Amino acid sequence: MSHTSHARARRRDRRVYLGSHPVLFGLLAATRGRPVRRLGGTLLVHGAEAYREALTRLPLDRTAAGTTGAAARAALPDGAGGVLFDQEGGAHRAERRGLAAGLGAAGVEELRAVWRPLLVRGVAPLAQGGEVDLVELARELSGAVVCALLGSHADPRALAEAAAEAAAASVRSHLPGPRRPRAEAAAARAADRLRLLLGPGTVPGPGAGAGAGFAEEGLAAMLAVAAVNTTVAALPRAVAWCADAGLWDQAADEALRPALAAELLRVTAASPLLPRVAAADGAVGGCPVRGGDRLLLVARHAAGAHRRDPDARRPAGPGTARLVFGAGPHACPGARLAEVQLADVLAALAPARPVVTRARVDRRAALPGWRTLLVEARA
Repeated sequence: MSHTSHARARRRDRRVYLGSHPVLFGLLAATRGRPVRRLGGTLLVHGAEAYREALTRLPLDRTAAGTTGAAARAALPDGAGGVLFDQEGGAHRAERRGLAAGLGAAGVEELRAVWRPLLVRGVAPLAQGGEVDLVELARELSGAVVCALLGSHADPRALAEAAAEAAAASVRSHLPGPRRPRAEAAAARAADRLRLLLGPGTVPGPGAGAGAGFAEEGLAAMLAVAAVNTTVAALPRAVAWCADAGLWDQAADEALRPALAAELLRVTAASPLLPRVAAADGAVGGCPVRGGDRLLLVARHAAGAHRRDPDARRPAGPGTARLVFGAGPHACPGARLAEVQLADVLAALAPARPVVTRARVDRRAALPGWRTLLVEARA
């Protein structure tokens, strides 16, 4: 491992940001020198402590236009009800408890039985000198996991594609600027397609554990959208970084692999930016906040992704690494699932020590990621 190899990994990973939202991410990179910076009615929050403060102490409007909650609602069928991203109070806490039970240690172990056979089959071409598209593999894994969580009989690939389109369409309909009737109509059609695939009467699957609330249409669709899009964004980017930086020795080490997975998720930050709106006056990082102010919480900067290279032997502390999954009551309940699944992917790939042969940015996806990422075994 060398500074040069990490530089190559960073250059490739930067392409997913510049290819999707070059102006936005260029602005964020230019302003990251301060923990908090105000631009008119918007606060750019880069510092770790300010980021935590915004998510744990500042009242947030979870349904305001341009926020994750609003985009999540747009990605769901009409009348689906509240979803985890836009709820407050008791309903929010109850559904989080259900998710925590289904995505805890026992639930994740059950889900491993779903994705491991697919993973073995998916990487098999490498042993015969063939190529593997990590995006396609991630799509299949995420779709299968969602079907297992929800007890759905939908085709995993079709479900993953529908969830990806629903997220992409909803994000396009919530971009700043004038109303986009066509974008809103596309978001509605994508949400309907997802609803039809999930079907009525969805019940908790083997990984759901105590998460009986998964049967509710809104939460079921939210889980599909969130799990598919974060997985398809995260896994290929993490593998590309591992290959470019020459980290396969760490990936092959059973003792180091979990820490490497956490480090790769930290630097790639599948959800690098959390858009929020303040519900009341307050302060973040010493900067006054007014009710209605927009906050762009830069998860990747809060986690030090731009400063510190991934290294399983000298990892960032969990309090820092986990910031890419949010904080406090706004932390993602799927963090354990993401880390375990990536560790299994690294373990499956490590014997082949693959290299990236082709990478194409997905310019339409809801999250920065690859449309194609081909790898082949190192000769």
